[in-house]
Amino acid sequence: MSAEDTRPELPQQSDGASREEPESPAARGEPPEGDIGFADPDEGDFDEVAAEYALHGGEFADLPFGSQRHSMIYAPNANINTGSVHGGQRVENRAGGAAGTGGRRVEAHEGPISAVEILDAQAGFAEPDWFPAALAELDSRLLFLTGEPGTGRRTAALNLLRRHSGGSMSLRAVDGDMNLASWRPKDRDTRGYLVDGLLPEYPLKPGMVRHLQSLLSTADARMVVVLPDAPEVVRRLSRDLHVTPVRCAPPAARAVFDARFADAVPDPSERARRLALLEPGLLDELLAPELVPAQVAELVAAVVAAEDGGPDLADIQKRLSFLAEGEVPDLLAQLRDDADGLAFLLATCVFEGLDHRIVREEAERLLVLADGRLSSVLPEGADGSDEDGRRDRQRKPQPNPQFVFRRSLDELLRTVRAQCSPREIRSNSGYTYAVEAVRFTRHRQAEAVLRHVWREYGHLSGLLTEWMADLKDERELTEPVGRVMGLAAGWGGGRRALQHIRTLAQSPRRTSRTIAAYALGMAAGDPVLAREVKYRLSLWSAQQSWQVRSTVAYTCGADFGASRPEVAMRLLRNVPRGLGDENERIVDRAVRNALRDLFASGRQATVFRHLVEWADGEGALADIALRTFPQLLQNTSWCQEQLVNDGEYAAQIIDLVHRTLNDEELFAATCNAVLWWCRMSAWGDLPRTAVETLLTALAADFRHGVLRLFVVIDRADIPDLAGRTIARNALHTWRNGEQRRQPVNGSTHPNGRTS
Repeated sequence: MSAEDTRPELPQQSDGASREEPESPAARGEPPEGDIGFADPDEGDFDEVAAEYALHGGEFADLPFGSQRHSMIYAPNANINTGSVHGGQRVENRAGGAAGTGGRRVEAHEGPISAVEILDAQAGFAEPDWFPAALAELDSRLLFLTGEPGTGRRTAALNLLRRHSGGSMSLRAVDGDMNLASWRPKDRDTRGYLVDGLLPEYPLKPGMVRHLQSLLSTADARMVVVLPDAPEVVRRLSRDLHVTPVRCAPPAARAVFDARFADAVPDPSERARRLALLEPGLLDELLAPELVPAQVAELVAAVVAAEDGGPDLADIQKRLSFLAEGEVPDLLAQLRDDADGLAFLLATCVFEGLDHRIVREEAERLLVLADGRLSSVLPEGADGSDEDGRRDRQRKPQPNPQFVFRRSLDELLRTVRAQCSPREIRSNSGYTYAVEAVRFTRHRQAEAVLRHVWREYGHLSGLLTEWMADLKDERELTEPVGRVMGLAAGWGGGRRALQHIRTLAQSPRRTSRTIAAYALGMAAGDPVLAREVKYRLSLWSAQQSWQVRSTVAYTCGADFGASRPEVAMRLLRNVPRGLGDENERIVDRAVRNALRDLFASGRQATVFRHLVEWADGEGALADIALRTFPQLLQNTSWCQEQLVNDGEYAAQIIDLVHRTLNDEELFAATCNAVLWWCRMSAWGDLPRTAVETLLTALAADFRHGVLRLFVVIDRADIPDLAGRTIARNALHTWRNGEQRRQPVNGSTHPNGRTS
């Protein structure tokens, strides 16, 4: 058999105009990295799958097998033969992975901090005022440290860990994308761990914090988690975890300078001699209160490097990077009408340090490529003609609308009476990022301007609708645009108040339909428009157009549905058609996502009641209900409370777990969800009791899907996995024939699905 016959298939996705993004792993009920997982066939782009493969340590745990369109070989520490082989071979894997058959490669989320970095952090460290309090807080084994970039957070964290560990050099760094809920100390000699950030997709809970402190105490280690200085992060930690993060306020710039200078130049007389060479008052001028430690360190390096006979010490001020930005506007102003100068400036910025001939050649190439965009005025004769068709050579030079340095940001902000807010740290599902948000000086200025131009300039509304409909599919863009479009429905009024939203709802672009969903939710807040919104949604849910039906689903999953769950469930019932083509799969996915979002918004009982009713039926609704259920298991608290308290829906939860485990297509998602329950049950009595209740109920009705689940739990490479004893006892009983075996070759459910 050739290698091509055994390579795994990577899922494909069509490239039509209606292309949708694949569901996230969490939405499909897949486990986080490091868990045992099963393939859950779904659409996906090859590049996205390849990136996910590399990100998760090269494990194809959640990729289906079968097709022959793409292949990938990822074999670290391996030998690959691509030709014929003669004679014996021997290969030993010495780096990572479990020994023996079936050993798994484990993704590295942490590693040792080098001794050089630890010593550099200690050298010239100026102890800030909050340092003693942070040391005392670290007695609890866990410390959260917040601060702006450049304020010395990491340096302070390393000094805290080293001071608390008695000067130990055995410290380790943990990636911010590590799920601390599943983290365990691995190196017995390590006394300190430094975590660089926390992803919002892995939120800590009070029980997890206590468990983490217990693990650290057992290992005789401590951990510092470095976080951005974001108010929402601090509030969440204080509210949810009942911990108070320590804010890393840097010490005075003069104190940092003195400490680092003393470390760089140990001899006091030599330090005094060097400082005496500086211009009087220069150092005090440079050590402004707003300087952060990273900038002070640069100043120290400049003073130390200025030897006798070297550069003029008075030029130090001109060499410091943190003073360069203030000179940029004047430099650009001098070159504004000099295209050659601007090109040479940009080329020097990019190729600084290379030969002058290279810099000049690249500047000339940039000038040609710019095609006039570096010229502040249009070339002579490039403007229009007069009425007789003759060139008006007496006309003054016209500004070039394509000039790339035409208007600066500061100038534009002053023009519209807005300003840039201080740097904020925001996050999405996978990473954090920094923004400097543009905001008007006057409160609600934006709404006032839009309302005025929408009402007063009729043709502008069409232009704005067309502009807003052609956005990228990014949530930070679609939400504000949807809000504006919803407000605009109230500004217009009349029988055509929702006309611009209907245009978006009929679009083949998902972005436009998502904007329409946000807009409908906003418009429904107006009592006058609320009835029309409900009427339109009811009408669209029964239409043949897949675009408007998917818009209905998006709307039901957003704020409109969260505030009207019964209305949303009745609308969603009419949306699916179950025809199986690509467009109908888009609609079905939109319905499943809406159900999941409604469930997560606190409407669990309403959603689950309808879901059970759908699952007992036939056709598209039953299929959607069963496919959605494993996703809802991710909302662990409600389902667990139902099982532990023998709630109204406890029996239905157990029944749906049975049914989805017995379904070949749905087994993977349900198995992964139950595994997540087992893993998370270490954080409290309620989760553990819920897991034991569920697995005991499953063991009492030992069908084929339960057998497969229990085998997975028994073999899972996860320490302290809850429910393992129940699974092993059930398997032992089954293997020894101590109870009647249930049929394992499949059964047919009332809805026609076969397991």
